[in-house]
Amino acid sequence: MKTVIMAGGKGTRISSVASDIPKPMIKIDGKPVLEHELECLRDQGFTDIILTVSYLGNIIMDYFGDGSGISPVTGKPFGVHIEYYFEKEPLGNAGALFKIKDKLNSDFLLLNADAVFDVDFNRFVAFHREHGGWVTLFTHPNSHPYDSGLIIADKSGSVEKWLAKEDERPEYYRNRVNAGLHVINPIVLEQSGIDVNKVSAMGENGKPMKVDLDRQLLKPLAGTGKMFCYDSPEYVKDMGTPERYYSVCADYKAGQVSGKNLKNKQNAIFLDRDGTINQYVGFLRDINEFSLIDGVAEAIKKINASGYLAIVVTNQPVAARGEVSFEELEEIHNKMETLLGKEGAYLDAIYYCPHHPHKGYEGERPELKIDCECRKPKPGMLLNAAKDFNIDLSQSWMIGDGENDIKAGQNAGCKTALIGEGEHGQTVTVASLDAFVEQYLSKEEDN
Repeated sequence: MKTVIMAGGKGTRISSVASDIPKPMIKIDGKPVLEHELECLRDQGFTDIILTVSYLGNIIMDYFGDGSGISPVTGKPFGVHIEYYFEKEPLGNAGALFKIKDKLNSDFLLLNADAVFDVDFNRFVAFHREHGGWVTLFTHPNSHPYDSGLIIADKSGSVEKWLAKEDERPEYYRNRVNAGLHVINPIVLEQSGIDVNKVSAMGENGKPMKVDLDRQLLKPLAGTGKMFCYDSPEYVKDMGTPERYYSVCADYKAGQVSGKNLKNKQNAIFLDRDGTINQYVGFLRDINEFSLIDGVAEAIKKINASGYLAIVVTNQPVAARGEVSFEELEEIHNKMETLLGKEGAYLDAIYYCPHHPHKGYEGERPELKIDCECRKPKPGMLLNAAKDFNIDLSQSWMIGDGENDIKAGQNAGCKTALIGEGEHGQTVTVASLDAFVEQYLSKEEDN
């Protein structure tokens, strides 16, 4: 499979870090960002590379050549085959695709050269092929969804809406952001309606025509059933500003970039919802009764920074009892993600059990009145998460405010933390999630 890496950006936002080299050549941990990308791809079998370059592109071309040479940093072969397309005039972030269209005769990876990532691309591509779409977006939660474009998808992952930063968004939304990694079928270029002969030709304003990847090629596919999103907690960050650059440098040194690759075992902190994240009000049926516990957002933000996955596992029998619809439950969770996101925190995943074994409630849903494997204290939700994200349960925690949370964690083989009072065989007892993070998470990181 070919990989196209767009490396033509000028990098004006990060010019204070380096202004005499193209942005993809800025070093992280002693090595150009682009070299980190190529190593990640090469090690997974993606060695057929096309680089689109423009601003100071000769520096990139001189450094990497055709990919058959030796890295000046590592002293080892690059181990890839590289072709280049040099944009004499800026064509937008997708114009070059039309210029190299003849080289793209099957699905290809499309990546940005200024992104710092380490992801399992074979897993990503397998998802794309399984779903059979024209495009698959790599999506993830981030710490600033309020100023990021949002992707809204159905349960199968089919993208229903693409909300750019300037688009009106709902009051509450899932923290799902396009990370800038794509698998694309060339049919997208054919069906775009963009005339390849006009790309780079001078328009009426005397400037060359540019093509915007998101707005002109991808966003129009929302709602067609031809574009899917692949949700993953793996490390992908734009290093386009000085603040983000120094942040990813710190993450590299801490081992978080490579550590988050799903080929590696992950550690997670599983969180109960009611009484752990939000104020306990009994059975939560009204979204207006949902409010975060003080200190929770900051605690989850620290979990995010620690490298642990933050995953909610919650029993929601109100669904089986017919008191809350699936749509209403989803909106409550959207509110949770929105409120956390406004404070720079995010959840890597949310699992809930809608079942309830006891019958006799007015309006109940018979199909959900079952003795399932996911309702805590059974460990089903934790086991499913472990399968989805390659989690080492023995190195993970289950945190909640009740016996069922502790028993579920124990049944899954996790360490456990009880919020509040009681003795259920938990590993530790704490006053709050914030207290757990302060008292125990820092110790875990030091060990």
